[in-house]
Amino acid sequence: MTVAAPATGYEPSALQRDRVAYRRRQTVRSVLVAAASTLVLGVLLLVAVTGAPGWERVRSSFFDPGVAWRALPDVLRGLWLNVQLLVFCATGALAVGLVAAILRTLRPAIFFPLRALATSYTYVFRGAPLIIVLYLFTFGVPGLRLTGTPPVLVLGGAALVIVYGAYLAEVFRAGIESVHPSQRAAARSLGLTYRQTMRHVVLPQAARRVAPPILNDLVALQKDVGLISLAGPIDAIRAAQIQTAQTYNYTPYVLAGVLFVLLALPLIAVTDWVTLRAARRQSAEHAA
Repeated sequence: MTVAAPATGYEPSALQRDRVAYRRRQTVRSVLVAAASTLVLGVLLLVAVTGAPGWERVRSSFFDPGVAWRALPDVLRGLWLNVQLLVFCATGALAVGLVAAILRTLRPAIFFPLRALATSYTYVFRGAPLIIVLYLFTFGVPGLRLTGTPPVLVLGGAALVIVYGAYLAEVFRAGIESVHPSQRAAARSLGLTYRQTMRHVVLPQAARRVAPPILNDLVALQKDVGLISLAGPIDAIRAAQIQTAQTYNYTPYVLAGVLFVLLALPLIAVTDWVTLRAARRQSAEHAA
């Protein structure tokens, strides 16, 4: 003889089912209204732009498919240089920023020179315009005629690393100082050294808290690597400039801009996802 297992499934009440159905209808209605308003706005913008008296001239000068297709191989080769530079600069800026942030948080008096050096570095290079730093590194350093001077591409990458390292240093420092002092005290009471406390307790928490702003700075860096073209290397922007000089058509610039946007989309999506995840975690912590 078999005994039927008792039913353990939760059965929502009629009021709960009505509430869920109402929320579902509201969500669908909101999506439809947003889609309709976006479509109307898009149509209005399209009509306004294409109906302008000078649209045909602008279209032929900036949106010529034939010119874009012919310029695409050269611009893509230049974009590959931008991607390589982005990887190098992002890695270097993260390392420089983390070291500078740790130096700024050292409290013993014996470390005052290092703390002052890190503070001066962040103050100077956060305030200096990036284009001026690029010019100083790519034109000023070779002008010294020193033996073993790196190529212009390396000097330009170093300028980007130094400037963005200063930005990231402040982000890292904010994350480190946001960790409650009791965390450090608890780690030291367990016998951890200062280095072990920073590595196993403070930095993991700080990294989680500052991940969204760091990713946002990397998105900005992804765009600014195009400034290396000012020093001469043929990246996507320089390739577009060469094609424009040959055809007297600005479509290659638009093509390079579109490729930069496509390159940034994955990083932007990751940034939004990390930001949303951090917000949900914070809300859960407050609710608990």
